[in-house]
Amino acid sequence: MKTSNLTKINVRYLSTSCICPCSPHAQTLISSSRPLLHNRKLNYSHSLISSSGSYSYFHHSFRKFSACSISCPWTQSLNCLSFSRFSLRFFSLSASQCNKLHAHHLRPEATRNQVSVIIGLLITEDKDLKTKLNSLSFGLSIADVSWVFNFLDSKKKPALDFFHWIRRWQPELERNSHVCSMVVRNCGCLNDYDAMRCLLKDFSLNGLFISKKAFEYLNVISANEDLLRKCTSDVVGILQEVGGTSYGSGVYSLIEMFSELGFFDMALFVIGKTERKLSYYNVLIKVVSQRCDVKAARNLMDEMRKEGCNPNAQTYNYVISGLLKNGKYGDACNVFKEMKERGCPPDALTFEIFIYKSCNGGKLDKACEFLNEMVATGLEPRLLTHAAFIKGFVNAQQYEKAYKYVVDSADKHSSNVNYSLLADLHQKRGNLVDAVNILSEMIQKGLRPNLKVYMRVKNHIQKSGNTKLALDLQKKFHQLDFRA
Repeated sequence: MKTSNLTKINVRYLSTSCICPCSPHAQTLISSSRPLLHNRKLNYSHSLISSSGSYSYFHHSFRKFSACSISCPWTQSLNCLSFSRFSLRFFSLSASQCNKLHAHHLRPEATRNQVSVIIGLLITEDKDLKTKLNSLSFGLSIADVSWVFNFLDSKKKPALDFFHWIRRWQPELERNSHVCSMVVRNCGCLNDYDAMRCLLKDFSLNGLFISKKAFEYLNVISANEDLLRKCTSDVVGILQEVGGTSYGSGVYSLIEMFSELGFFDMALFVIGKTERKLSYYNVLIKVVSQRCDVKAARNLMDEMRKEGCNPNAQTYNYVISGLLKNGKYGDACNVFKEMKERGCPPDALTFEIFIYKSCNGGKLDKACEFLNEMVATGLEPRLLTHAAFIKGFVNAQQYEKAYKYVVDSADKHSSNVNYSLLADLHQKRGNLVDAVNILSEMIQKGLRPNLKVYMRVKNHIQKSGNTKLALDLQKKFHQLDFRA
């Protein structure tokens, strides 16, 4: 391994499109260019090149990492960098994977005018389209990509060239279901079902998913029922032919789209053409329940039973939730009773729906009855169930009961969250001493408070002029890091 190679390597920011809620900062940086980074949140990695042709990375992940300008970050002074919550992990990539990432440069986000340039090239079907697109020096956001697709759809222009280019240009968008769905929609707008078939087959081979956005073009022809059924049949046929992830996500998305549009007959038409699955029926149940159409929901549940798809807890939860949101508490209780009589045991979410509604309405005694029944069946309350009780007691100014609930419900999964929530609610109500006491008790028990809650409480105390109390809380909080 030649260390001189390190000076040739620069960093690149690739924003991840496939969202993982628990890792919002999971970006990757690799490039052969010499870019400038301006006030971006990023992760930073440098590579060590081995003789075997694979690249090993020490990936330094920073929850917060800002830079004024970086060309070779490992040679820069840390004066221009600020970061916190450093962690280190090691992983390796094959040469082919690295080459794919290495070929792309850090690009500033495109302006509206620059996106218009791309649209102009696509509309005029420029002969040197590929060359001109590859010469661009900016990247596109999801909003930019959507704008291009929407414009091409409105002008009845094909978007395949743009789609294939954006997959190569910004490979982080390759697995984005939003982008994949828009190119399928474009094929539908142009009645190019051969191209749609090829795309969906490719998506299935690569494990890609599509959403209801892929079939939005069908809404345009919804006034002509015969044409709508024919086009839908064609789409279903293609999905059945290609199978895989395109089929699974495509059929579900079709049913979801028709249900949300209120085309329940078309949703049932798709179910009839494919499979009478519980998950498909539940999509319909969810929508009609949200509209508080109890009769339609019961009719669907009857049809489900006839087809051998017995409603499950999720089915009943949709119905109960819809009834409660529309103020029909008695009807919701009847459905709850029917659920148990038909041999469908309520799950934790079923009880949570009733508990949330009861706490929100100040009926804390009723909420406790549901909680007792829930625990008696061996179900553990979810975090949102705990939150409903804590907020309910605080809103009723029953602070001692709120505190007792937090202490009594303490376990390794919920203690930090419950204590932090109670402290946060006290802080928002101006009960600063109570908020500090809650956080201090947490720290004493070895529990780490939510950082944002801790900062809000500390800052609020400082602004109130009680510097000594703020410093005392800060000292206790830092002791957690020392102990760790």
